[in-house]
Formats: sequence, C-alpha cells, structure tokens
Amino acid sequence: MKAKINAFIDGLIPLDYLLFGSSFVLFILFVVVAILLRKRLLLGLFFILLGFSILLLGPTLGYIQLHEYIFKKTLTLTSQKKLNFTEALIVKGRLHNDSKRDFEVCKITASVYAVTPNKYINYLKKLKPFQKASILQKDIVKGGSRDFKIIVEPFRYSKDYNISLGADCR
Repeated sequence: MKAKINAFIDGLIPLDYLLFGSSFVLFILFVVVAILLRKRLLLGLFFILLGFSILLLGPTLGYIQLHEYIFKKTLTLTSQKKLNFTEALIVKGRLHNDSKRDFEVCKITASVYAVTPNKYINYLKKLKPFQKASILQKDIVKGGSRDFKIIVEPFRYSKDYNISLGADCR
C-alpha cells in the first residue's frame, strides 16, 4: 500500500498540486463564510456542506477530469485470439496520442471479464476482472500512434468473456 501511495505522489504533475491546493483554499473560504453567517443557521449549514463536498469531491473528480483532458488518448482493440495449444490470449490494439503533449510512458492494461445475460451483473464483473495483463510503451509523440500486443497468460477460461483496454499515460 505504501508503494502505491508513493507511486501516486511521484506521478503528480504541477497542475495536480494546483488543483489540490485550490480545493483546500475553497474549503477554508466556505468554512469562514459559514462562521460569519452563523446567525443564519440554514445558510451557514449550506456553506459548511458545500465546503466539505468541495474538499472531498474536488480533488477526486478534478484529478480524473484533468488527466483525461491533458493526456487524451484513443485506444482501439484490433484483434483478440485465444490460442489453441497454449493457455494464452493475445490482444492486439493501437494507441493514438490525441493530446498536445508527448507521452513519456504509457501503461496499457488488458482486462478480461466474464459475460452473463444480466446487464447489471456484467457491469459489476467489469469492475472486477478475473485476469489482467499490462505492458509499457515509451516515447509516443503527439499525434502519433503505436501498435501493441499483450499476451494474457495463463488463460484457462472457456466460457464467454469480454476484453476491455485501459491506458495510463504520462
């Protein structure tokens, strides 16, 4: 757990610090306004709730939206094939850099999850795939593309499955 936290902190960019700092400053500002409006109970409670919601949701949702905007990319699954004589699944795809920055490194992950007739259970199974494999691609220039191949092994699942691709680029 400590290694994951350290890796997250090492991967932060200056805009992330600006986002976290501004969320904290807005929280303090709304708490001060609520203290000044303590005579009006409902208005004071509204500003307290608004401050805490900005403190909790601002950095989380802001981080996700900021990184989707700055490190914009397109992932395309071109083919998938389960091998007959080896317990492996080969996933081929293409990563296209749509952002205005060069990507130093991209961690591309292929997740395999089971499929059922129930759409709600499918949604839950997508959150917890039963098998994952990842690769690293380095130095993708802006506007450039890179083909990749991920081998998921050992792959022994014989029923119906789906594959989802994800990429975390810096």
